[in-house]
Amino acid sequence: MRLMPEVLMQGYAKGIFPMAEHRDDPEIFWVDPQRRGVMPLDGFHASRSLRRAMRQTHLEVSVDQDFAGVVDGCADRADTWINAEIRSLYITLHERGQAHSLEIWDGSNLVGGVYGVTLGAAFFGESMFSRRSNASKIALACLVDRLLEGGFQLFDTQFVTEHLASLGGIEVSRALYHRALKQALAGEAHFNAPPLRAPQEVVQRMTQRS
Repeated sequence: MRLMPEVLMQGYAKGIFPMAEHRDDPEIFWVDPQRRGVMPLDGFHASRSLRRAMRQTHLEVSVDQDFAGVVDGCADRADTWINAEIRSLYITLHERGQAHSLEIWDGSNLVGGVYGVTLGAAFFGESMFSRRSNASKIALACLVDRLLEGGFQLFDTQFVTEHLASLGGIEVSRALYHRALKQALAGEAHFNAPPLRAPQEVVQRMTQRS
């Protein structure tokens, strides 16, 4: 039986998310980690080198301009959990306004991005990719700025990689995550409401917040 978009959203509301073993595996399973990765929206860490790169970059940012391209960019690696059904599901959620992408461009070339699902005041980050130096870090910095401005309370990263930890990502217990999720689901946030800001503007706002 195929997983329906409505069931997928119910899973997020319960604190679980889907994965496949690899791109050619048709089976999808639910994941509920004992230790959950989150990015504290007030704890994003941009190093001096990243701030300098954001001030000097020629890369440009967009939102929801190439959702499928971002998903495909995230799947374009030797080992991926994004199979054909998962790809189709998230594109359907995007068409319904329940999933969003933030893209990084070098001219007309899509060189980085991140995508995820929104529900209440929670953003469930699914995956990101980078084809230029600092592209994924700039994407995350711009995404955090957008989530803050849109009223989001929770940025779920599922797991914490070394890359995410260097930017401020942390692990929390399942119980603590579910408490934060319950609070966020009761809130209201708007992904598309904040104005689109260039990396140079985002890093300036970071400085003002700190």
